[in-house]
Amino acid sequence: QVQVVESGGGLVQAGGSLRLACTVSGLTFDDYRMAWFRQAPGKEREGVSCISRSGGIAYAADFVKGRFTISRDNAKNTLYLQMNSLKPDDTAMYYCAATESNEFFLLRRTDFPYWGQGTQVTVSS
Repeated sequence: QVQVVESGGGLVQAGGSLRLACTVSGLTFDDYRMAWFRQAPGKEREGVSCISRSGGIAYAADFVKGRFTISRDNAKNTLYLQMNSLKPDDTAMYYCAATESNEFFLLRRTDFPYWGQGTQVTVSS
């Protein structure tokens, strides 16, 4: 049984930082491309960033480029998202997702079969 568990969310002031983590079990972690998505109240879930199996290739949405960094530790079956210079618009539930698809860089929700329950990030102004 595949389990995807996010952690690290919380309340932070604008300009602050948070580091999210996502631990995966029940699959061979380094066989999977990984991604972070987010969903704000009343909005569609959107792709934030994704990373290749080895961690050597990463993509980020324009709205987080230069602020958020995705990484992974295959020895620990863990995905990370370092979030700096946070803005109130970054307030959302953040989800970790896994896929074997080699089109992972398109960040299409339908390409990702495995999802966590999410961790809430709230940025106050």
